[in-house]
Amino acid sequence: MGETSVFADVIGHSGVVALLEAELAQPAHAYLFVGPASTGKATVARRFAAALIADDAAARHRVLAGNHPDVNIIEPDGRASITVDQARHAASQASLSPLEADRKIFLFEEAGIMNDEAANALLKTLEEPSRSTIFILVAESEDDLPDTVASRSRTIVLGRVVDEEIEAGLRALGVDPERAGSVTGIAGGRPGLAISLATQPAVAEFRRMWLSIPPRLSEHPGEAYMLADEVQAAAEPLLATLKERQQSEARQFESEGRGGKMLKDRHERELKRATSAIYETGLEILAGFYRDSAAAQLGANVRNTDIPATELAKVLPSHAIAAAGRVLDTVESLQAHQRPQLAFAALFSELGAST
Repeated sequence: MGETSVFADVIGHSGVVALLEAELAQPAHAYLFVGPASTGKATVARRFAAALIADDAAARHRVLAGNHPDVNIIEPDGRASITVDQARHAASQASLSPLEADRKIFLFEEAGIMNDEAANALLKTLEEPSRSTIFILVAESEDDLPDTVASRSRTIVLGRVVDEEIEAGLRALGVDPERAGSVTGIAGGRPGLAISLATQPAVAEFRRMWLSIPPRLSEHPGEAYMLADEVQAAAEPLLATLKERQQSEARQFESEGRGGKMLKDRHERELKRATSAIYETGLEILAGFYRDSAAAQLGANVRNTDIPATELAKVLPSHAIAAAGRVLDTVESLQAHQRPQLAFAALFSELGAST
């Protein structure tokens, strides 16, 4: 597909892109894109939909903009889930002929919050697909969907992207080299998060704040809650670009007489996902401190070379290893929807008590 590839601006995932380009010749009837948050699943999935629809740039642009008549984007009806009525409507529409292209695409960019009834309503269509219809589902894990749905889809796995590819991708997008480097260090292999952070001057301060936590830990619960409030506040400046884009989109939709509650709910979900990704990144930075603390004292390579050796030596290697594990446990707690303030406070209290 050369320089005009619809995947040209995708950061990383070269293996996945090559696979998808090969799939274009004889696509399956259903695909399930899975991987961690902010790794680019929805971006790659929508570009794949564009490539399936047409060869010409104009038609592909309409797909990417969300206004091609043969690409149906199914969004949750409210914040809770994709409903059975939406799934039934998609299934009924799947039997109709395409309007412009050779095939129709049904794109569920948040399939992970599809309820069981909705998944079951899609099942018959997935079992007996129309030749002109392709379903594309996006979720963080196959486990987010019933086995009956996941097993009838071709799974495309997107993992985290190596730092070198993220940094090169940001530079290609015009990001200043120094900022591209600092953002890459924060993003933790997530291209989507890296792009969101690329214009934020608070990135370096966010990293410094998380690295400053170990010497400030205390066994007093009140101080643990103060630190929890501090790390939550540190995430806010990094969300500014997303909020500005959402406000601009809301104004545009309002001027066109569309949007309303569905747009507002989508923005809330986007903001929640971005906030969670930033919290997880902060925890990974903190775990990196403890990893370096143990590594420095055991003769291994240190990743955060700007941390003074005297700071790394203040934590015993055995304590550092245990602390890194406890920090990563908190990532799982957040993914299980524990309230961030409680999860952070519990973590800082336990770490303070063990020092």
